[in-house]
Amino acid sequence: MANILIISCSKIRDVSCIACLKCFKAAALKDGEFAKYDTVQIAGLSGCGDCPGLVMPKVGLVMEMADYLYQDIDAIHIGTCVVRAGSTAACPIDIDSIKVKLEGKYGKPVVIGTHNY
Repeated sequence: MANILIISCSKIRDVSCIACLKCFKAAALKDGEFAKYDTVQIAGLSGCGDCPGLVMPKVGLVMEMADYLYQDIDAIHIGTCVVRAGSTAACPIDIDSIKVKLEGKYGKPVVIGTHNY
């Protein structure tokens, strides 16, 4: 089972993607970027840290709490909302750079995107 942490856009979540239902649906159906896993469990869902893009400290807090609670995180997905915020709303996050930094710091694969909805 793949335990997934999803990083969502703090500005878009609950505005145009209410309650991250699209990510949860895609995970349950193994749709979109979740298709490569045998089974999927959303282990955590966290905002990006808001603009100007405080992803690294926010993920750091999540990973500390996951360790404290003995919750495995097998992969980190940067939500489709973050990807769209970068292409349509001038989000300052450099997704490719964040992917490299997160993989380097936590040793977990980072997947850009979650679903196609």
